[in-house]
Amino acid sequence: MSNYVFSPPAIQAIPIFGSDKLFPVNRIFCVGRNYEAHAKEMGVEVDREAPFYFTKSAASMSMAEGNISYAKRTQNYHYEMELVLAIGTAGLDVSIDQAESLIFGCAAGLDMTRRDLQNNSKKQGRPWDTGKDVEESAVITPIRPIAEVPSFASARICRRMAR
Repeated sequence: MSNYVFSPPAIQAIPIFGSDKLFPVNRIFCVGRNYEAHAKEMGVEVDREAPFYFTKSAASMSMAEGNISYAKRTQNYHYEMELVLAIGTAGLDVSIDQAESLIFGCAAGLDMTRRDLQNNSKKQGRPWDTGKDVEESAVITPIRPIAEVPSFASARICRRMAR
């Protein structure tokens, strides 16, 4: 018997491609403005010295299995295609070479954004949460274990992100 005042939410999980196993999702950690063409599209420069990070809650996740709802309170619901790296081992202050060993697998994802709300938040110097962290805004495919992705050059990706 628990002492919760209401039932806590279920653990969010992503299926592992070709398996009955699931990958539990704790949080969704995103890197912003790291893609030069997108930064130019958004009118900002890529700052290689200090990457920009934001998070989405695990509750915003949705499997790529069909339609998602158009988010409320927006006139500009925008998507960005993303390479998703599923981190399977905890690490803190790891070297670039060690970082590769933390990757469990990869998937394809969509980062859905209420762009008008995000832009308003930026202008006011406020966090992007209302534009980024909404229901069904982190769309993802099943994860492929990294060992099953022979063409995946994870070390090269990690080194590019670290620049």
